[in-house]
Amino acid sequence: MEANASKGSTTGAEVPSLLANVEVSHLDGFDVTTPAPSPHPPLSPHTQQQLNQEDTTRPTARVRPLDRVTHRSDAAIPQFDSPFQPPGFRHAPHVSISLPSSPTGFADHHHLPPHAGGDGAELHRLSRTSAADEADRPPAHTQHAVRPSKVMFRSQPIPGGVPAHMGGRMNSRAGRAMTRGRYDSFKTFSGKFERQITHLAGGGGVPANTPEEEEVGDAISGERTASLAPNVDRFFAALEGPELDKLKSSEALVLPSDKKWPFLLRFPVSTFGMCLGVSSQAILYKTIATAPPTAFLHVSLKVNLVLWFIAVALMCIITAVYACKIVFFFEAVRREYYHPVRVNFFFAPWIACLFLAMGVPPSVASELPVWLWYALMAPVLCLELKIYGQWMSGGDRRLSKVANPSNHLSVVGNFVGALLGASMGLKEGPLFFFGVGMAHYAVLFVTLYQRLPTNATLPKDLHPVFFLFVAAPSVASMAWAKITGEFGVGAKLAYFIAMFLYASLAVRINFFRGIRFSLSWWAYTFPMTGAGIASIRYATVVDNTFTRGLSLGLSLLATLTVTGLFATTMVHAFVFRNLFPNDISIAITHKKIRPIMELEQHDDDSRSGSSTTKDIETGQTAAVAPES
Repeated sequence: MEANASKGSTTGAEVPSLLANVEVSHLDGFDVTTPAPSPHPPLSPHTQQQLNQEDTTRPTARVRPLDRVTHRSDAAIPQFDSPFQPPGFRHAPHVSISLPSSPTGFADHHHLPPHAGGDGAELHRLSRTSAADEADRPPAHTQHAVRPSKVMFRSQPIPGGVPAHMGGRMNSRAGRAMTRGRYDSFKTFSGKFERQITHLAGGGGVPANTPEEEEVGDAISGERTASLAPNVDRFFAALEGPELDKLKSSEALVLPSDKKWPFLLRFPVSTFGMCLGVSSQAILYKTIATAPPTAFLHVSLKVNLVLWFIAVALMCIITAVYACKIVFFFEAVRREYYHPVRVNFFFAPWIACLFLAMGVPPSVASELPVWLWYALMAPVLCLELKIYGQWMSGGDRRLSKVANPSNHLSVVGNFVGALLGASMGLKEGPLFFFGVGMAHYAVLFVTLYQRLPTNATLPKDLHPVFFLFVAAPSVASMAWAKITGEFGVGAKLAYFIAMFLYASLAVRINFFRGIRFSLSWWAYTFPMTGAGIASIRYATVVDNTFTRGLSLGLSLLATLTVTGLFATTMVHAFVFRNLFPNDISIAITHKKIRPIMELEQHDDDSRSGSSTTKDIETGQTAAVAPES
């Protein structure tokens, strides 16, 4: 040991860790203990009696065996090949340290006076006294283990996984937690809540988790469900694109990106855009079949009937599926509501219902009850109070910060509701919603048109989302015509604004090439249909060849767009089978995860600034030094 300590001391600062490079191959008896005779003569009985009397007069303290100093590798850190490994984690290699065996009787309990801590003579006297006590001790009824003549000690690597007090139960549940834990944070009833219900019901099949297991389970599942929805700044920082549906390369997800998620998690609220596109087509062909400017086409009302039933069936299916998502994955729905773009699609189901009410075939219902209008406009009013209040409050969701073209969905519902209410003969209600919609549309139009420097949500290239600019003025022109009873100056002004915006997008149609298909495109088709219907209403007042040709051309273009989009949707659904990809917009992390380079730099800084490890190694060296 002396040779090892002296040789280890000469290396100085080059030794990477304690006794890491000690050469022990040339030392005889290393890792082997052999009983050796005591070099001291036995004590006389008189001396032994005096030492015993001195020991009885002093307070004694029981010394427990020395515990190993906790090393940093004993922390609950996943292994390198663990699926629970956090991003940027660097696995430290195992280090094996081989030390000589412990002295005989070192682990036994002795009575040591408190003041005899550092005196070598006192320690020597006590060791002799203890040896004498062992010799004079009579045979007892207890059994003593026989020490072998040769003991081998095998050095083992220091573990770096889950601590020993957690390993017994965690190993048996790691697989189950991996399979179900990832999606628990998005479930309405998480696995923890289900286990509590089973326990209260008297079921004993699912054991309760310890607090340590609950903490590890929460780390596996990604995030706790309580108050961890990302804020607006986080959505803008982690996502990109006109719909904020593309993950930036420097970001990570809380759900596995290499696996297909459950269907309900992949079913977005923007799917209701399909209902908007099909139901608006039902209104278009009802108008074509009954309006004088398009009477020469001889379009039957059966087309309207077929399209209306298709729209109703589609609306029922999508509503049922999304209702299941609300029931089973409410956290995912909550994240969609906090999304600055997706929140506007919560108006889509109610706008689609208003379209279905306006496009109902005469053979199904000639008149609609008035209570239906109030029932459909009540949720629209509640959403507007929430969204418009956030725009005006000046907080994180102020309009200058979250403005994007999809906000037109939250405005166009006012004009659609005003149009339906005026068609039923109502006066005050439609006028109220028309005024609210016109005020917020003017503010939204100016905000989007001037592109404030603080608003970085609009892309440089065009996108089908820009067709929403046409929706509000098109529907507003028809709503004002119904409210006033004529297609007068106000209605014509709104119609002309819509036509100008439509033409400004049509002349730049080449900029729409190469854009990735998205299911939300369906929501961008009804503005084209609305422009066609408004053109037919305008041609009824201003009847000439140009207006008839314009109304016919816009109606045909809207029909071709919806037909082409329907064919594309079928191809992606049944051929490519990627109609519902993983919805990464709702799976971003609550906070940005630092990349590996930043973690390494932070680890190096903390390692250089901390002296805990150096103090431990210094203490171990000092403990070895007296033996030399």
